[in-house]
Amino acid sequence: MKKILFTFLQYVFFLGLGIFLLWWTTKDLSPEEVSQLKSSLRNANYLLILPAMVLLLLSHYSRSLRWKILMEPLNFQPSNANTFFAVMLGYFFNLLVPRLGEVMKCTILARYEKTPVDKLIGTMVAERAIDVICLIIVIFITIFIQIDIVGDFAANEFRKAYERKGGGINMSGILIFFGILVFLTVSVFFLLKKFRHINIVKKIIAGIKGIWQGLTSIRFVKRKAAFAFHTLFIWAMYLLSIRIGFYAMEPVSHLGIGPSFTILTFGSLAMIITQGGIGAYQLAVEKTLTLYQISEVDGLAYGWLLWAFQTLLVFFIGLICLFILPIYNRKKNAIPRVSEG
Repeated sequence: MKKILFTFLQYVFFLGLGIFLLWWTTKDLSPEEVSQLKSSLRNANYLLILPAMVLLLLSHYSRSLRWKILMEPLNFQPSNANTFFAVMLGYFFNLLVPRLGEVMKCTILARYEKTPVDKLIGTMVAERAIDVICLIIVIFITIFIQIDIVGDFAANEFRKAYERKGGGINMSGILIFFGILVFLTVSVFFLLKKFRHINIVKKIIAGIKGIWQGLTSIRFVKRKAAFAFHTLFIWAMYLLSIRIGFYAMEPVSHLGIGPSFTILTFGSLAMIITQGGIGAYQLAVEKTLTLYQISEVDGLAYGWLLWAFQTLLVFFIGLICLFILPIYNRKKNAIPRVSEG
């Protein structure tokens, strides 16, 4: 009951935050600006959005193949189809309930491919770690290639976030945070070791070992070149989908690869903040484009356009996968399985 209540409160919080940010982005718009916003969305060339959606779909398929490569050291060989279905359904369930997708992604694949969930969670954690590293690299590239625009903006924001009112970085707060983190880590380790004879603690330890085994599987990846290719391909598709998306809306059609990197950076961070990025993504794109002398209304319109086609892609492909998954596996189990190349 407590778990259900916590999930419900988490859902309400993130959805409420998203709705608040949507309200925040439009509350000061005049009737003329609202009309301009609607006009920009109405006059967008939606045919040019289709190539961007195809690129995103290719990135999702590439992600499923990369995930499969991570499973190889654990002697798991799920089918390409089931792995792709699981990835898309993970995105789909994340739209419904925050963070549910990660659990469902592993649970679905474990069910249809008879693989341990805990080790799959470990590979998922490894994937997330790689994506964080990639995002950090994207951030540095964004700043480096646009040091005069984004560099100054990032420096000012960093200074606002970490400096005291009187000047100087709040080192005591940072030290206290890391001190508490170390204390909690040591305490948990001590308690698990002391009570390892209790059944529930044994299960926790076994689960942690499974997760750790999956997390460290990246060290034993056999096809490192293929893993690196898929990682690069995923982020390249993200970038190109934004770049191609510029052509769909006249006020931003002249923007190039630099602004694409900036939107990829701040848009990726915004996706973490709220459920499906709702509200936060539109706001991030709007504020980002003002750096390139794009009006807030046009920036907001493009933010809505980007968010909408990403979300609709995940929603509809996720629904299709939800229906196809059991049908595919019934047929797959009815005939001898042919090994995939």
